[in-house]
Formats: sequence, C-alpha cells, structure tokens
Amino acid sequence: MKKENIKELSDKELLDRLDAAEKEYVQERIQHQIAPLDNPAKITLDRKLIARIKTEIRARELNNK
Repeated sequence: MKKENIKELSDKELLDRLDAAEKEYVQERIQHQIAPLDNPAKITLDRKLIARIKTEIRARELNNK
C-alpha cells in the first residue's frame, strides 16, 4: 500500500488495517521460524507498512491538537 493510499483512509480504516497488518506480521514471523517462507522479504515489507500506518495515525493526532 502506497503512502498516498494510506492518507485517503479514514481513522477507523487505518486502525483496522493496522490491526490486520500486525496480526499478519506476527503470523508470518512464526511461520518463518517453523519453515522458511517463499518470500522472506515480505516480513520486511509488512514491518514498513505497519510503520507507515502508525506514522499517519500519529500525524493526524498531532494535527488535531
């Protein structure tokens, strides 16, 4: 998901996406420890997506103050 797409989402959608992304990230890490993933770079991409979403949530919090 690109930065522009994240900015278009509502606050509730951002929180939902964050929750889903974090759950998926944890599952992939567990699966990778048991057996190697076909694409281990997906773990890094998921971590970056979580950071982008958290950054947008924090920016919105600061703008509302």
